[in-house]
Amino acid sequence: MSNSALLKSSISKKYWMALTGLFLCTFLVGHLLGNLQLILKTGEEGRRAFNEYAYFMAHNPAIKILSWVTYISILFHAIDGILLTIQNKKARPIPYARNNPSKNSSTPARYMAVLGTLVLVFISTHMANFWYKAKISDEIPMHSFVVSVPDQNGQVQSQEFYYTHNLQLIPKDDNFMVKNGTDLYMSKMNIKIGEGYKDLHTVVMQFFSKDNDSALFAVLFYVLSMFVLSFHLWHGFASAFQSLGLNHKKYNAAIGLIGKGFAILVPLLFAIIPIIIYLK
Repeated sequence: MSNSALLKSSISKKYWMALTGLFLCTFLVGHLLGNLQLILKTGEEGRRAFNEYAYFMAHNPAIKILSWVTYISILFHAIDGILLTIQNKKARPIPYARNNPSKNSSTPARYMAVLGTLVLVFISTHMANFWYKAKISDEIPMHSFVVSVPDQNGQVQSQEFYYTHNLQLIPKDDNFMVKNGTDLYMSKMNIKIGEGYKDLHTVVMQFFSKDNDSALFAVLFYVLSMFVLSFHLWHGFASAFQSLGLNHKKYNAAIGLIGKGFAILVPLLFAIIPIIIYLK
């Protein structure tokens, strides 16, 4: 079989679907661990921890490479799924005379294409709300904090400072300006003196806060999307091992159990995050 024929075959598409799907599962775990800081740590500690995590994810060279691999995997996984669905329909243009799909496959298995499309819609919305703002636009403010101390007369004096990498106390005033998203410069001399963090933590908190008029809709949309993701993973996790030929009667049951546990636990924890933020 030629290389071109192999790439066009349904078997090849299933291999790539399986590989990209399992890779995206590992991405989900890493992304979840980072996002859990939104609810496991509170106050200024939680704010600093999440913003430092977001900065690391955006600037670490290795993470940058993995990020591009993730973007490509999402596109490839989606396109490959669409092509597989079309190819399967063309393979049997005339339906069976008698067909009882509920006995031959599970509900998630029969609707993988629909579920995958809904997940892709969620990913696009999620990236527009957070990824674009964090990595491309300049609308996210810098992480800053206020220090208040009493003066000699007992009056409280307050000053806002940028939170920087080397913990410099750089005042947030006209003497300093922000360039390139996070670089801090002296306004008059145009000299870089430090680097701060984008305050993505505050953006996320405000997005799901009751103070946001559309927060309830956002929370419901995210929870529903995680429900859809759970259904997609319910069949997809174990199916990926089967497509790669890694199924065996000795450990099929274990793979199925791990897959179902993953399909429940990971989306559930993702869904809990906006709920807790909203209820605060």
